[in-house]
Parts: sequence; structure tokens; C-alpha cells
Amino acid sequence: MPDTSDTAGAAQGASGRQFTWGHGALEAGFATGSDGVLRMVRLARPHPQVPFGARAFVKGPRTESDAEAEATSQATAEPESAPQTTVRSESAPQAPLPLLELTALGHGSGWSGPRFTGTALGARLRYRGHTTREHEDWTYLTAELHDPATGLTAYAELSSPTGLPVLRSRVRLRNEGDEPLVVQSVTSLLVGALPSPDALDVHRARNDWLAECRWYAEPLRDTVADIHTAAHQHDSRAAVSLAGHGSWPTDGHLAMGAVTERGGGRAWLWQVESPAGWRWDLGECAEGTYVALNGPTDAEHQWRVRLLPGDEFTTVPAVMALGSGLDDAFAALTSYRRAVRRPHPDHRALPVVFNDYMNTLMGDPTTEKLLPLIDAAAVAGAEYFCIDSGWYDDSTEGWWDSVGEWLPSPRRFPDGGLQAVLDRIRERGMVPGLWLEPEVVGVRSPVADALPPDAFFQRDGLRITEQGRHQLDLRHPAARAHLDKTVDRIVGDWGVGYLKLDYNIVVDPGTCAPGDIAPGAGLLGHTQAYLDWLSEVLDRHPGLVIENCASGGMRMDGATLAVTQLQSTSDQQDPLRFPPVAAAAPTVVPPEQGAVWAYPQPGFDDDLITFTLGGALLGRIHLSGHLNRMTERQLGLVRHAVDVYKTLRADLARAVPFWPLGLPGWTDDWLALGMRVPGDRASYVSVWRRGGDGELRLPIGHLAGREVRTEVLHPSSSRAGSARWDGSGLRVSLPRTPGVVLIRLTSQS
Repeated sequence: MPDTSDTAGAAQGASGRQFTWGHGALEAGFATGSDGVLRMVRLARPHPQVPFGARAFVKGPRTESDAEAEATSQATAEPESAPQTTVRSESAPQAPLPLLELTALGHGSGWSGPRFTGTALGARLRYRGHTTREHEDWTYLTAELHDPATGLTAYAELSSPTGLPVLRSRVRLRNEGDEPLVVQSVTSLLVGALPSPDALDVHRARNDWLAECRWYAEPLRDTVADIHTAAHQHDSRAAVSLAGHGSWPTDGHLAMGAVTERGGGRAWLWQVESPAGWRWDLGECAEGTYVALNGPTDAEHQWRVRLLPGDEFTTVPAVMALGSGLDDAFAALTSYRRAVRRPHPDHRALPVVFNDYMNTLMGDPTTEKLLPLIDAAAVAGAEYFCIDSGWYDDSTEGWWDSVGEWLPSPRRFPDGGLQAVLDRIRERGMVPGLWLEPEVVGVRSPVADALPPDAFFQRDGLRITEQGRHQLDLRHPAARAHLDKTVDRIVGDWGVGYLKLDYNIVVDPGTCAPGDIAPGAGLLGHTQAYLDWLSEVLDRHPGLVIENCASGGMRMDGATLAVTQLQSTSDQQDPLRFPPVAAAAPTVVPPEQGAVWAYPQPGFDDDLITFTLGGALLGRIHLSGHLNRMTERQLGLVRHAVDVYKTLRADLARAVPFWPLGLPGWTDDWLALGMRVPGDRASYVSVWRRGGDGELRLPIGHLAGREVRTEVLHPSSSRAGSARWDGSGLRVSLPRTPGVVLIRLTSQS
């Protein structure tokens, strides 16, 4: 469909304009008031009573060229050719907030408080017109706003995958004035007309090392008190706010949040797609609730950008998914994540990966230790074998502060070198992989002196050192060339098909390279350059599979997930503490990308072996453990679990998650994760028991009232657990702890 426009180039300060934009699954309403400021007055699902996961859909990926086309689209047809957009020139409601808020030096807020609303510039941006377009199953709207005092023009670039109740937004700023402008914050998405705080619960997810994805909820009124706004003629200054800092953007909390109507009503779920800093705040406005989603800001992250006349800056994207409940919103967001990520065969094949690290070699690989593991992993059904950290370590002083050259250790691999080990992996029918920590260079590494000073993070002219390591700045051509040479040697010359890219230091707030005016801006620039570099690597090596890891899930952000194929969810070594991470991981990563450790050991009893294996069957199996030391019976339990996984992984590649017991708690005795295949009759449920009574009932709402066939897929022993359908839910029995069961539910009607 061609681009369309309405009032592009309209008179400055146009008032009384109303229009809607969207598609069958999402509708947004906009209006200008007497001040000429454009506001979003409505964001809704036209048919919210239909759960998203109940419908089939097919989405195409959104490419970088699509984004560029969106940013530069011009009007080519009359407004009447765009049925998804209607415009009326009549009296418009005065919505509470402008379409975006921003602060700049010399232009602060209209009032003081911890919220990023009520800014002076936000209230001055006048609507000048908008364009709409459709392209490859996406619908786009770009609204043009202008501040006559500074000459700043803002383009609010909204998009949505057709058929999904998901809104994506970013803001492009252009200085069309005569003077420089230093921007300190700008919202990527601002939604203002949500229900009153009285009716809402707010949801957040703590995300700590070894304890990722821990969602919790509280009434919004617990933070934003009812101050009797009518008596004061002023909204509360209070806000629920959350921010991620430094080069680990999800250290502390996921870059996500949600509000739900109390009693099981509607849900609004969001994520900020920033590989560096981010912030969101949530508060009361005009008896309703607003959500402001930002990338890095000056106040939180020491981020600023100077726009000279003619300069542009584009924010990180922010996304909001709407649902008839929280599960429904997560289902929509899962499908959106599939629509925006880089296409790759791994997302459909879901090969089983064996990694030698966790609870096994722990960074001490040698030829002697690896060869029997390789043989056992092949027998167990692994399809990739990744040699983790330590393969480059030929130092007697410790490898942590000497990394950077990424050459194999002759001491560890004496007979035929590392290449002989990689050949053995291929001989056993698996694809070889290696661990790499590309962004760091140890202070004792020769690379630290070989590269120019500007190739590293710096502050006040001094190179930053963190835990005996320097940080490369991927905006510098020498840093990029060093990593290109490294990866092309490993992948192109050695034939490695899998890279686990780790990142184990955190730099906060960032770097001030020449041209940076604030360290937060330098950090954002580097992280975006890093993702560009990853894309170029995949362009050169399209079959390569890349796993994103940062001490587990400390870099589990939407921007990185859109480029890499797998995401490490945790480094948790205790099999009894991994289930809540595995059960909650699909809140942030689609199941086909979420790497979950399964590390059975020869010293485990059968229950614990099946327990640790069962936790990975609705994600991506990251197999580990001393399989070569197992008995044939124990190895048979591993083979059975892997075989089960291979029968269902094609469904996982298109399934959406649900949680029959609600989002898991860290200490819950029982946990459950479900996957449903839209447009199909199959659903899967994993249930863990770590304590409590031996039997539990799980409601399965989308199958209630149907005739359902239940089948226990894992474990293989019938004595380990059972499940039966009672007409609206599952009755699961797990007589021993720890216990796990994976059930396939097939609707017969």
C-alpha cells in the first residue's frame, strides 16, 4: 500500500484535529487542543474480548531498511486512500499529556518532581502534520511536531505489526534552528490515558545475577498516594520509577514493566529496547495514569547529546503490548519479538547445544577432558558442542587479565592443537562452538598496547580499567578491525559455527571519547555500534549462531535479542533454584531463544536427573554435566529427554507462553509454565514441585470446557508423576521432591 498523509505541512499550531490510526488489533486516537499540541487520547484493542493467543498469525521481520524508509517516508497519495486513518476537523478533547516530553539545557520542566512529564519543550511542540504507510505486514505513523522558539522538530515514529496489539515508538529529533541545542532526555513513548491508579497493579521484574526474572506486583496506590487532587488542583508528584544503568542494562531489573486492572481485567505491558541505560516512570495525571518510557537520560545516566543546526538524533525504541490479561499481553509481546528480530535458521531448527562449562569443566578445558565429553554428548543427542572459557589460557599467572588475543593454548591442546578437538566434534556429527568475550582486553594482554588509546573506553583522558580489563569502544575502526580479524579467523578459518559471546564486567556510566559530551552518550554509542558489528558478522557468516551472555542474563534487553539467536538466562548452578528462572524466562525472551541449563550429573539420583533435564524442555536446552561418567541407564534418561525435546521444538518456535499458577515466585513450592500453539490444538505444560503437597490443580483457561487428551512426555517413568484433565484444568500428582512433569494437552474439540 502506498504512503499516505494528512495535513503534512499544515499551519503551525493547528487545533481541533482528531484522527485514528492502527489496524484490526490495535487502534490509537490522537487529537490537538487549542494549544496545537498533539496528544494520544486513546490506545486500545478494537476487540479485547478475543485472547491474542487464540488466533493464528504470520509476521514478517522488520528490517533496518524498513526503519529507514519509515524515517524518510513522504506523502504520495490523498488521505482517502488510507482507510486505517481517519481525520476529523472538529472540537477535540484536551488529553492530559503531549505526544512526547523532552528536556534540554535552558529548557527544563514546567514543575519540579521525580517524573519526566510536564516539560517546557514538550508543551511547546506544535503539530505540523503526519504521514502513514504500510509495508510488509507493518503499519506506520510519523507525526511531525515543531517548536518555533528553538527550531527543534520532532518526528514521533510509531509502528505496529499488523494483527498484533503492540505499539512500537521512537522519536527522531532534528535541529532546524540556528543555535546548538543540548538534549537531556526525550521519551521514546508516552501513554497518558490509562485508568485511575485506584484500579491498577504495577508489575516489575528483579533481575539479579543467579536470580533472574523475578516478577513482583503491588498496587500502584502504594507508591502514588491519593492526595485529593481536586483540593490541590495539582496531580501528585509521586511516581513509580525504574532505571537500568551501565553496560549491563538488565542488572537489577528487566527493562520491562506492566500495569493490570485489578480483578483480571486489561493489561498494558512494555519494554524499553536499550542496550545501555533506560528509565520508565508511572504516575497519576488528570485522574488517570500515564507511562513514560525513556532511553538514557542526563539525570539517571549522565547522557546528553548536542544537536548542532542540521543534526539529528533518534531515541531507542519503546514498545507497549495490550492484552485481556497479563498472559495475553505476554503472548502478543512474544510474537512482536519474533517480528522484529533478525531472521535466522536457528529460530526454526532449535538445535540442542552442549556446553562444557556449567557444573562440568568450569573454564578448564583440555584435550584429555573434552574428547570423552564430546563422545558422550553426541550419544545423548547434542547437535552443537560449545567449548566454553579457558581454551585460550596458556598463562601461569591466571587468564582473567590477559585475554584479548584469542589464540588457542598449546598447553591445553598438545596433540593436534585445538583444531584436533574441533575436528572430533565434527566427526561426531556436531557443530563446534567457542566461548568469546569480545569487548574486553586484559591489562596484561599485548592487544592493550597494540591498539590506539582511543580504541578503549576512557574518562578525562584516562583509559578505564575494570577488574583488570579494558573495554573496547566499537565505534573506533581499530577496535572493530581487531574483532573482525578474530571472528573471521575463528569462524572462517577454524570452521566454528557457534559463538557464545560473554561480557563479565560492567562500566557505569560510560565513556567520553573525542566527540562525546557525556559518558552515557558514549556508552549508548558503543553499544549500538556493538550491535551493528554483530549484524555485520552475521552478514559475512550467515550460518553462524550467536549466543548472548553477560554473566547470565545481565544483558537481556530487546535490542540485543533482536540481533542474536540465543540468550543466556542465568548462571545459576543449583538445579533446585533454576526452575523459577526457567519458568519466567519467556516473559523476556521467546522460548526458542531462551537458553536454559540442564546439567545432570552421575552423582544425581534419577529424580534429580529428570528434574534438571525437565526444566529446559520448554526453552533451549543447554546440556552440560559429566555425561561421560554416567551409567548407561543414566545416559538413557538424558537421551530420552533430548528425544522428547526434538519432537516438540517445532511447536516451541511458534508457541506463546502462559502461566497456569501465575508468574513464578522465587521460593514457590510448585511452579508451572505453559506453551500454546496459536491456531493449533496442542499446548504444553511443565510443572515443577520443590515442596508442599504432592498433588495440585492447575487451571487451563483457554481449554476449559473442552475434551482434552493428556500425555506425559517427561519423565519416562510412570511412577515419577501423573496428570489428568478434569474438564477445566489439570490435576497433577508429583509424589516425590524434587519432581517435574512435562505434559502435552491436545484439544479434541
